Amino acid sequence: MFTSKQRGNLRSLAQNIDPIGQIGKGGLSENMLKSFADALYARELIKITVLKNSEEEAKYVCDELAEKLGAEVVCTIGRKVVLYKRSDKKGIVHIEF
Repeated sequence: MFTSKQRGNLRSLAQNIDPIGQIGKGGLSENMLKSFADALYARELIKITVLKNSEEEAKYVCDELAEKLGAEVVCTIGRKVVLYKRSDKKGIVHIEF
């Protein structure tokens, strides 16, 4: 879990990144989960859009994504979901708190 200061820091960093994927009518697929996991491994912080035609709301999708990816939910703003997972990849600049 994050402190409010850490969460605020991650939210401010997330404002400047573009969503890496969209979850639509079909919901989550294994290919989507794999691509989100790869992005988390490479970036540590990702933003995902839940489309209007999705059967589930963003706040429920974020919990499911976090559980399946082993990530932490930073925030859900409207239809955007921001996730964080510390990467063990060497050679990247890790997000410092």
